[in-house]
Amino acid sequence: MEQEMMLDDKNVITMKLLHYFITEKNYNPIILQGVENEIWLENLEADCKVVRIVSAYIHNNEQFEFDVFKTKRILKKIKKKTFSISMNVMSIFLDLGDNITDDINANPKLMSIKVNEEEDISKSDIISRVFPDLSKKMKYTEEGLELFMKITGDINKHNKADASRLEKLFKTKIPYFTYFLIAVNCIFYLIPIILGQYNYVINLLCVHGPSIRTGEYYRLLTGIFLHGSIFHLFFNCYSLYVVGSQIESFLGKIKYIIIYLFSGLCGSLLSITFGGGVASIGASGAIFGLMGALCYFGYYYRIYLGNVVKTQLIPLIILNLSLGFMVSGVDNAAHIGGLIGGVIMTKALGIKDKSNNFDKFNGWIIVLIFTAFLAYMGLVMAGK
Repeated sequence: MEQEMMLDDKNVITMKLLHYFITEKNYNPIILQGVENEIWLENLEADCKVVRIVSAYIHNNEQFEFDVFKTKRILKKIKKKTFSISMNVMSIFLDLGDNITDDINANPKLMSIKVNEEEDISKSDIISRVFPDLSKKMKYTEEGLELFMKITGDINKHNKADASRLEKLFKTKIPYFTYFLIAVNCIFYLIPIILGQYNYVINLLCVHGPSIRTGEYYRLLTGIFLHGSIFHLFFNCYSLYVVGSQIESFLGKIKYIIIYLFSGLCGSLLSITFGGGVASIGASGAIFGLMGALCYFGYYYRIYLGNVVKTQLIPLIILNLSLGFMVSGVDNAAHIGGLIGGVIMTKALGIKDKSNNFDKFNGWIIVLIFTAFLAYMGLVMAGK
């Protein structure tokens, strides 16, 4: 009896839909407490971010209106959790009664499909527009228990591959390049002090607008490895270890170094734009860039990192920027320039398995425009 129920028409359609959305379109099940007789799937990179497969019997307008109300309420929670402003949802009803006279697609963001039998999928204009290959993918040569075994086997294989990819991505790795950058920062501070040349090195390598505009462009990068005190060095090295090790692990060593140096460059350029003739030193602009990169990465993996980004990283950025505006001697222009630089360079370099070529191309266009703008403001306009 249990096998017969599992293999009735409604359950067969459900299994085929799950197979399509999970293995073909990379949707993932959403675990919702208190929700029965429906399956929620999400893919935050898709145009239709949420798909519902509803097997409960809805036989009148009142029940349908309650379903719409419940769906909106759950979507509001999902949007808050995933930082989504707008979210389209497709509800596929497998047992929608004929007594419903309401326009089930009155809300364009809440697409509703009535599927009493498999042929209804090919007849739906909405499905043909949003998922044009769904009807074709629903056709199988297997039937009955053989079909069930194939579908469950494919889904399990897909889930194992996805779990393996995530495990590899989030696995703790030794942050060799982060250690290297910390060592460089320490060498640039300690060696000049030991040799009694600290002031000379600071004057030679610091970010100084008038000197840079006369041709000493190397200062734009050398200044991000200098520090004014042991406390300044310790604070930046600790921040670099915490944030940098994460970026190095998530994005890889080459992307990490590019983001670090570009963020430092953007911070220096914005610093000389607003700093006048005041010298600036410190790795904080580059570190803010790494925090921006982590925010960008966290947005794509917000299912796993959403709470960390929302409750820890963003408040930390806001707190540090606020302190920069209130405390004298803090180069907040470098922080803001680095933060923006980190975000846009991460967009240009891309997130593995998430960013497409169009996104990366747009990112490089933004990088070029932003760099040219900062160079013009810092090297030309600020010198007038």
